[in-house]
Amino acid sequence: MVFYFLIVLVAVTFIDYFSAQKTPKRVDIGYSELLTKVDAGEVSEVVIVENLVKGKLADGTDFSTITPGAPNNDTAFLKTLKEKNVPMKAENPPEPPWWTGMITSIFPILLLVGLWFFIMQQSQGGGMGKLFGFGRSHAKMMLATQGKAMFADVAGADEAKEELEEVVEFLKQPQKFYDLGARIPKGVLLFGPPGTGKTLLARAVAGEAGVPFFSISGSDFVEMFVGVGASRVRDLFEQAKLNAPCIVFIDEIDAVGRQRGAGVGGGHDEREQTLNQLLVEMDGFAANEGIIIIAATNRPDILDPALLRPGRFDRQIVVDKPDVKGRKAILEVHTKGKPIAGDVNLDILARRTPGFTGADLSNLVNEAALLSARRNKKTIAMAELEESIERVMAGPERKSHVMSDEEKKLTAYHEGGHALIGLLVKHADPVHKVTIIPRGRAGGYTLMLPKEDRSYATRSELIDRLKVAMGGRVAEEVVLGEISTGASQDIKQASRIVRSMIKEYGMSETLGPIAYGETDDRQTFLGRMYGDGRNYSENVASEIDAEIRKYMNKVYNDCRDLVIENRGKLDLIANALLERETLTAKELEELMTTGEISTPLIKEEEVVLDKKTEEKKEPPKDDDKKPKPGDPAYIGNALLEKVKNTMKEAEEMTAPKPNFNATKYDK
Repeated sequence: MVFYFLIVLVAVTFIDYFSAQKTPKRVDIGYSELLTKVDAGEVSEVVIVENLVKGKLADGTDFSTITPGAPNNDTAFLKTLKEKNVPMKAENPPEPPWWTGMITSIFPILLLVGLWFFIMQQSQGGGMGKLFGFGRSHAKMMLATQGKAMFADVAGADEAKEELEEVVEFLKQPQKFYDLGARIPKGVLLFGPPGTGKTLLARAVAGEAGVPFFSISGSDFVEMFVGVGASRVRDLFEQAKLNAPCIVFIDEIDAVGRQRGAGVGGGHDEREQTLNQLLVEMDGFAANEGIIIIAATNRPDILDPALLRPGRFDRQIVVDKPDVKGRKAILEVHTKGKPIAGDVNLDILARRTPGFTGADLSNLVNEAALLSARRNKKTIAMAELEESIERVMAGPERKSHVMSDEEKKLTAYHEGGHALIGLLVKHADPVHKVTIIPRGRAGGYTLMLPKEDRSYATRSELIDRLKVAMGGRVAEEVVLGEISTGASQDIKQASRIVRSMIKEYGMSETLGPIAYGETDDRQTFLGRMYGDGRNYSENVASEIDAEIRKYMNKVYNDCRDLVIENRGKLDLIANALLERETLTAKELEELMTTGEISTPLIKEEEVVLDKKTEEKKEPPKDDDKKPKPGDPAYIGNALLEKVKNTMKEAEEMTAPKPNFNATKYDK
């Protein structure tokens, strides 16, 4: 309506403009010039309209001028006109056109009416891109025909799939449960570490059930305007009721479901009003039949208890990191459809990736594919997959980083100290690899992998971890007589372990089995209370500090004795690292038992020279004497030996445990 009114206004303006163009042309002259022409008798007629003077000159030309003041106040001007016998007359200002008055009176009313219709259209039209669409839900609905994820695409979470299959069966055959008087869970909460497949499980439920699937993030409910979050919750459930039976998935629900009354913001902020509305919609007076809420979070400890009670989230499913069997199944899913080489052994990869989540394993396979493409290979081989494990764990190699001889020696003895202590102590994880090649933010690293997945750690295992962590610093001090900043992360890791042993695990003989401090459960961010949460006195705090120092000094001295007693083995490891840069578990065992590594070191220059030599050789004329691809004369003895050793290493499931750690500390 406003648009049409603007069109009419523009048309009338054009008409008025062109009608004004048809009036006779008038010459504008100055007031002093007018006085001169009057004195000269060149003015034949004068018309006075307020301070405007217009008229005709003697030659018939129309003129106009603006006087400084009203002409009737200028007696000299009027006297001159009278003396020159110039006809004079006065007129009132011209009346404005009729349509201008109508516009000035009607236009404000039309503008208000148009603005009202615009607001009503925006508030009822429903588009989220509209002006007043912020109160509507941002949930994205995926129809049953669009659900591509199925339970077959989810691996490594068999228990979670088994629990969710019951939800799928209810959506497909609800009468089966109604006949038995059963009540299907209204909500399912998936919680676990990041990257374990919680969102993928929710999508698989929607794909298997064949029902509409609403997906929204917890942060989408929170907005700067008061009442928007609650409005979006209401709109979400209204859409879900229209499409029932359906699934509503709320990802990262901790953004809106944090415990009420927490932090410094008080108990009346916008987030809490949104949570209240969510609680009412999930289990209030109005029934939401056929609507199943699935939520995901990695922080279930900060959620409001009212949100977790039966009737809202009846079922809470843990989606934890996969075990070795689950990791193999995940690798099978991600390698399916990819050109995998024949030497790839998924069992070995599954055993060498403890603690990896589904997202980590997916990234591992993708990194291996990128490495293969970078090396112009047609298939993904075991070498690329093993290198991808290190890329995911420690970052890419920094080949451009140039280390001086002093830095190389320091790094070699530092990493050699970690490896030596890891080989000597009884309860440490087997050493898989040691390298002084910079990778990520580390100048070198010692890779230690457990034999099996474990959920607990004993006191002896934690103490041995402390010894391994301090091995690098002790080796620097014993061999070089100096310590460096390279052990900073090792000290942080050791301090964290000791502090947990004393304050959380009750492993201190002096303080006893008592948990000291509840900081992690009472921080503002975690949704509890504002404060440090220290529940012990200053005297106990001093005892804790003294106990931490006692543990660290004991471990440091024991580690120092081990390094001094096995100084020769430490020198062997460090010299081998300086020569080869990387040592595998097999090479370490051979070095510790025999004092040398039988596998010859093949440098890149030798490999290139060997290839060029073979290219220059002319094949014999006799076909029977032509070298076979497996003959030493075909690829060179050294290169063939390296290939054989590589294949043997690939067949090993884990790093072997050396049998030479019978020291006085382990007896």
